[in-house]
Formats: sequence, structure tokens, C-alpha cells
Amino acid sequence: MMYLLDTNVISELRKQGQANSGVQQFFQNAVEQNAHLYTSVITLGELRRGVELIRYRGDQRQADLLETWLQTILDDYAESILDFTATEAQVWGRLRVPHPQNAIDKQLAATALVCGLTLATRNVSDFIGTGVPLINPFEVVKPSPR
Repeated sequence: MMYLLDTNVISELRKQGQANSGVQQFFQNAVEQNAHLYTSVITLGELRRGVELIRYRGDQRQADLLETWLQTILDDYAESILDFTATEAQVWGRLRVPHPQNAIDKQLAATALVCGLTLATRNVSDFIGTGVPLINPFEVVKPSPR
């Protein structure tokens, strides 16, 4: 499998052992299955914005912690960061009509569609109607009885 990770999924990882159990399970399964995990320049922009908002509010200590964490994400995903190109922009434009809401989410959907990825997100409802395959790692998948 190949997944594009939404900002809320990557952000949950920062909690490490306190992260949602479904998200922990998702990443464990991804490792066991040698799944390919990608992130987008769009997500990196959202993460950067979060750091800068904390800094702007005056919490330098928290901003510094988040800055270090963001650098770790950049390092860990260096080979798996997807650009938003003219191809994705064309798909994005189509996805916004007739439903223009959730513009950033539709950029992620366009990237996932172009690259043939399943989008891992908590905000499944923001992507309904885009045609992108979705998984919500925040929902713990219970094994089916045998």
C-alpha cells in the first residue's frame, strides 16, 4: 500500500506513546507491510504555519520544540515529500467545482489521485465526493471474528 498522510495524522505522531491507538496501529501496520508513506508540501506548509502561530503568540519555548519536531519530519520524509505541480493543480481545479470548500484538503486529494495514493486522514468528510481512496487511522480497526 501507499499512503499520503494528512496533517492531522502526522501531527498525532508527535504525541508518541500518547498518540491515538488507531494511529499507532496504522503506523505499526504500515511498517510491518512495508507500506510507502508520503507527505505533501501542502502538509509541510500547514505544519510550518502551526509553528509560526505558536511563535507569534509568544510561546517561544513551544515554538522551538515544534521547530525541532518539524525538522525531524522534514528529515524523516525527505525522500517522500510530494510537490504540488501543474498536474495536481488541474485536478484540484476540477475537484473544487461545484463544491469549492476545503480548498487545502482538495489539494491533498488531487495529489493522492494523481499519485495513486490512499489518503490517511481524520477528516474523511472533507474528502467525500473527490474519488480519493480514504482511510481514517483514528478509528481502531477491530479484527473480524473467525
